Amino acid sequence: MFNKENISSDELIELLENRKNGKIDFKLIDIREPHENEVARIKGTDELLPITKFHRDKEKWQKLLNENIIIYCRTGNRTSHLQEYIQIMFNKTIPHLSEGITGFNGEIEQN
Repeated sequence: MFNKENISSDELIELLENRKNGKIDFKLIDIREPHENEVARIKGTDELLPITKFHRDKEKWQKLLNENIIIYCRTGNRTSHLQEYIQIMFNKTIPHLSEGITGFNGEIEQN
């Protein structure tokens, strides 16, 4: 599951449930900007790492790439660009929520 490029809303809902039940471990990373995350985020998001700060947080990303992670943004556009960059720089495939938070049918936390 963590070697594929695209994760659907239903797949993420199932993965989050399995993580809650201790069957799987992964980190869900929001790569949107802080003001977007403050408005709404997927329930179960572990970390906010804005794509615009990728170079500043490069060491953190290198460590995260050794773990199971799933990334998401608003529509899947920014995550697809980050996937390409990570593939080129680190030769690593990471999954993203293909339709972003706007296409997610699970629980959303809002402020």
